[in-house]
Amino acid sequence: SLVTILSRSHADRNVYPSAGVLFVHVLEREYFKGEFPPYPKAGDPSNDPITFNTNLKGYPDRPGWLRYIQRTPHSDGVLYGSPTAEHIGKPTVIEITAYNRRTFETARHNLVINIKAAEEFPLPYQAEFYIKNMNVEEMLASEVLGDFLGAVKNVWQPERLNAINITSALDRGGRVPLPINNLKEGVYVMVGADVPFSSCLREVESPHNQLRCSQEMEPVISCDKKFRAQFHIDWCKISLVDINKVVPVYVTRPEPGTGILPEFGEYKPPSESLKSRDYFSDFLVTLAVPSAVALVLFFILGYTMCCRREGVEKRNMQTPDIQLVHHSSIQKSTKELRSMSKNREISWPLSTLPVFNPVSGEVVPPIHPDNYETTSMPL
Repeated sequence: SLVTILSRSHADRNVYPSAGVLFVHVLEREYFKGEFPPYPKAGDPSNDPITFNTNLKGYPDRPGWLRYIQRTPHSDGVLYGSPTAEHIGKPTVIEITAYNRRTFETARHNLVINIKAAEEFPLPYQAEFYIKNMNVEEMLASEVLGDFLGAVKNVWQPERLNAINITSALDRGGRVPLPINNLKEGVYVMVGADVPFSSCLREVESPHNQLRCSQEMEPVISCDKKFRAQFHIDWCKISLVDINKVVPVYVTRPEPGTGILPEFGEYKPPSESLKSRDYFSDFLVTLAVPSAVALVLFFILGYTMCCRREGVEKRNMQTPDIQLVHHSSIQKSTKELRSMSKNREISWPLSTLPVFNPVSGEVVPPIHPDNYETTSMPL
């Protein structure tokens, strides 16, 4: 039987985020379940693993400001990011392809992101919080993000407060936590407001709290209790930025040219009658110089090994007489001991004697230890 892999396409969906404000779009698995045969109705218990692939239409990847996360094939995917001002008024088409990992079927639709200008962009006062007990997909949930913005608004008291961006701690060089004690990766949340920072947020800048942070101790923040019930904030990593005081850095880019090389006239190749060159002298230099050096080294080595030998007579003349006599006596004693050991008769070991007579076949009686001459055994 043949397996047919089907693919269906949705109609385009339009969204209208604001520049400089966090954009979150959830890719719901339930929304795509009805696109895969046998096209179950909403609420059916089917739980096929579904993954998503997202890319800018006509390109292999997403725009630089847009990120995507899906923890498991049985969870929803999330597109999130902070649109930039340079894309205002330009529709950004994102192709979303859903893969059913059980049946290998696909469904595709386009998400058209129409970025519009914000009322006040960018907000002049921006604060970035590091939340230790959250993963990025948990923080992107609307109710969780709403609770956090509510707590910040209660502390900051601004007229306008927006979430600007959310970044996983892993994207900032953080380490993957161990799978124990329900540890989280951590997430950075940047928010912006239209009023200066409150006194509570500036408490971390006091010398006492800076000293505690340098000693890896938690600073004393009066408004931490308003977050502690749900969000564990690392106050030592909070960042407060007043963009009105930031000195802008302008990078001058070279103006692009027309892409056409300047005129250099007609090409003039070299003439056909080239002068011949004699390489014999180069060959001699290349071969003769190493050969001469090797020959000199050979003579030096031969003279050192053959003509500089001292000889036995010269060595004996430079050696004291008492040392020569001592050495000669040792040699004589050694020769005498060796000659004596050669003349000594040694009996064969018992293990090498025959058990049977090779002629008559009779059993040879073993030699009694009392009759064995132990004096002939070697020392």
